[in-house]
Amino acid sequence: MRWLVAAVAGVLFVLVAPALPASAHAVLSESNPRPGAVVATLPGEIRLAFNEAVHAVPGKTVVAGPDGKRINAGDPAVADGALVLRLRAADQVTGTYVVSYRVISADSHPVSGSFTFSVGAPSAGPAAAVPTGTDPIVRALVPAAKYAGYVGLVLLIGPAVLLAVWYPRRLSRAAPLRLARAGIYAAAGGTVAALWLQAPAASGAALLDVAPAELWEVLTSQFGLLLLARLVALGAVAVVLPRLRRRPDRRLGTGLALLAVGGLVTWPLTGHPVASPYAWLLVAADVVHLAAMGLWLGGLIVLAAVVLRRADPRELRLILPSWSRWALITVYWLVAAGVLQALVQLGGWPAVTGSTYGRLILVKGGLVVGVLAIAYLSRRFVQRGALTAARLRRSVGVEAALAMAVLAASAVLVQLTPGRTVDVEAAAAARARGFATTLTSPLYAVQFEVYPAAVGEYNSFHAFVYTPEGRPLEVVEWTVTAALPGQGIEPMPNPVYTLTGNQGLGNITFPFAGDWRLTLTLRVSDFDQATVTAQVPVT
Repeated sequence: MRWLVAAVAGVLFVLVAPALPASAHAVLSESNPRPGAVVATLPGEIRLAFNEAVHAVPGKTVVAGPDGKRINAGDPAVADGALVLRLRAADQVTGTYVVSYRVISADSHPVSGSFTFSVGAPSAGPAAAVPTGTDPIVRALVPAAKYAGYVGLVLLIGPAVLLAVWYPRRLSRAAPLRLARAGIYAAAGGTVAALWLQAPAASGAALLDVAPAELWEVLTSQFGLLLLARLVALGAVAVVLPRLRRRPDRRLGTGLALLAVGGLVTWPLTGHPVASPYAWLLVAADVVHLAAMGLWLGGLIVLAAVVLRRADPRELRLILPSWSRWALITVYWLVAAGVLQALVQLGGWPAVTGSTYGRLILVKGGLVVGVLAIAYLSRRFVQRGALTAARLRRSVGVEAALAMAVLAASAVLVQLTPGRTVDVEAAAAARARGFATTLTSPLYAVQFEVYPAAVGEYNSFHAFVYTPEGRPLEVVEWTVTAALPGQGIEPMPNPVYTLTGNQGLGNITFPFAGDWRLTLTLRVSDFDQATVTAQVPVT
C-alpha cells in the first residue's frame, strides 16, 4: 500500500511540478504594436486582445520607455473586446519600450506577460525590466487550496449521501458524521485560502503582502462573491448535518440536495468551464463530475474506514452488492462527464500530447483506469466469495489511494492552460516572430522589419530611412536581394517601393529555411547610393 502511494505521488510530482508556473488561461492573441515591431513614432495607444474576456488588475499594466519611465496614462480601458492603454506621446524617446500586463481571465485565473517594441530603432542595451509573474509560494499554494477543497467535497458528499439513503441502520452514524464534518472544515478552509491567495496571485505580491483594498477587490469580484456563496452553503450544511443522525425525511433530503447543487456550481463558475465553448453545458457536466467523484470516493472511504471494520459477514453479503450498484452508476456518470469536459477543453488530438494539459489528462485517465480495474476485480472476487473483509479493506484502500491521486491531478489540472488554447498560442507566437534591425552607412540609417521571417513568398518588408543626423530621408530607388550562400543560392531580387517619404514597403521570398543574407542598396539621389547587409534567420 505504502509503495503504491509513494510511486503515484512521485509520478505526479515529476509530471506536474515543472508545469506549475504555466498558470495562464487567457492568451494574448494580438497586440498593436506587435511584439518586436519597430515603428516610426510612439503610438497614442496600445491595444491588447485576448482569446477570452479579461479584466485588468489595477495598477499592474505598465508601458515603460527605454529610460524605465512609465508612460501609460492610468489603467487600460475595454474597447471592442480589447484592452486599450493610452500613452503620453510627449514622453517619446527613441529606443525599446516594454509592455507588461497583468489581467484576470474569465475563469478567475491571473495572467501576466510582457513584450517589447521599438520606436525609431531598438535600444543599444537591454530594455528596462518590469517585474511580472506570481510569487512562487503563492503559485504552489493555489493548487494546494484546490486540493483541500476537493478532499472536503469527497469527505462531505460521500458520507452525507450514504447516511441519507443507504447506510445500514444497525451501525453507528457517529463516524460518518465526523467524516462529513471534516469535509466541511476542509472545503471551507480551501475556500478561505483561495479567497486570500487570489489577491497576491492577481497582484504578483508575496503571500502576506496583501493590502486591504486588494482583498476587498477580490471579495467584491465575481470570483469572491461565488466563493462567499460557497461558504454560506457549507455553513447551511453544517447546521443541518446533525439531523443525519437519523435517516432524514423527504424535506430534509430535498434541502440538502439543493444546497449541494448550489455549492457545487461555484466550482465550475470559477474555473475552466465558464470560460470555455459550450459554457453552460460544461458547467453542468462539471457539477455532475464533482458530485459523482464525491459520492464514489467518499463512499469508498466510508466503506473502508467504517463499514468493512464494523459489519459482520452476513451484513456484508447484503451491503456490498448494494454498494457495487451505487458505485457502478456513479462511475458511469463520472467518466461520461469527465470525457465530455476533456473533449471540449482539449479541442483536438494535437493538444493531447502537444500540451501539458493534455499530458496530465492522460495521466489522470490512466489513474482512473487503474482505480476502475481494481474496483472491477474486487467486485468479481466479492461475487465469488474469494475475498475476506480484511483483504477487501486493503483492496478498497488501494482504490481510494489511487483516487486521491486522481484528485491531486485534478487540482493541478484546473491551474493549467486548457489544451484548446494551443492553436491560439501558436498563432500568437507566429505573430510575434519576425526580424527587426537597424543598419547604418555613411549616407543613411535604415530601420526595417521582415515579418514573419518564415519560408514562403509572403514575408512583408517595412523600412524607415533617416540621415546620419536622424532626419527622415526619402529614397529614390530600392534594390533588395536575398541570398543563401550556404546552399549556393545567388542573390534574388525582391520588389520594394517607396510608400511615402522615408518609408519603404515590399515583399521578400525565402524558398528555404536558413540564415539568409539580405542586401539593401538604397539610392538617395541621382548620384548617391550605399549598400548594407544583414543576416536574417528564416524558419
